[in-house]
Amino acid sequence: MTGVRVTVPASTANLGSGFDALGLALGLHDEVEFEVTGSGLVVEATGQGAATVPGDETHLVVRAFRRACEHLGLAPAGLVLRCRNAVPHARGLGSSSAAVVAGVAAGYALAGHEVDTTALQLAAEFEGHADNAAAAMFGGVAVAWSEGDRYRAVRLDPHPALAPVVLVPEQESATHTTRGLLPATVPHADAAFAAGRSALAVHALTSDPSLLLTALDDRLHEPYRESAWPATYALVRALREAGVAAAVSGAGPTVLALPEDGKLPDAVDVSGFTPHHVPVDVAGVRVAPLG
Repeated sequence: MTGVRVTVPASTANLGSGFDALGLALGLHDEVEFEVTGSGLVVEATGQGAATVPGDETHLVVRAFRRACEHLGLAPAGLVLRCRNAVPHARGLGSSSAAVVAGVAAGYALAGHEVDTTALQLAAEFEGHADNAAAAMFGGVAVAWSEGDRYRAVRLDPHPALAPVVLVPEQESATHTTRGLLPATVPHADAAFAAGRSALAVHALTSDPSLLLTALDDRLHEPYRESAWPATYALVRALREAGVAAAVSGAGPTVLALPEDGKLPDAVDVSGFTPHHVPVDVAGVRVAPLG
């Protein structure tokens, strides 16, 4: 093949107490075309973030593609990259992981390979954790962990009743900024609380969504980040008080809601946020030949 079209989903991570460990793929997709040419690099972008993403070798998709090609022994002479972005940038919906997974998957496809655990390793190295990358790569529910410098993940089937709603504000976030708000240690009681809730979240997401309201409660990271996004945390609390399972999506400021009936209560004020009803993506990244 001399070109591929890659479709890659958004993702939401942490899911309450599953910090850097739990991810869920969402049916909101970026589409990226890779065309190998004789020389040079052309980057074309439309949609989310198109006005701000770089048009050179520093583009995240290009960097991930180059890394995969290097690993696989490929050396494309030139590349035309066409990005149609639907995943909001810097909102806690895995836009950077989607970009990385798209680049890695394209490199693998052009080498004649399916994405595998090594592809996940290449993708996860860009962010230092595998939750979003695993969800974007394999779809469904991802449980991610690390063993030394190796990143691992398993994919689980989501419960068919899950009906995510993401509430996206206008303001952007930076993961490195919100991560800097986290303490070096947490009380043992909070760690135990988080362990129980994250384990319950796996069960709730895959087998019993009625437990999500309890499962998505968190003491591990959300309380420490409230100063960065007070409106986000106020909305999470309002939804939970109305009986809707809710959490901060990734590093924020987007809010993830998982209402049992797929509908948000009319009584909850969502001013400043745009709700998007999106399905769970069960397929993960998809690659097809161009043409």
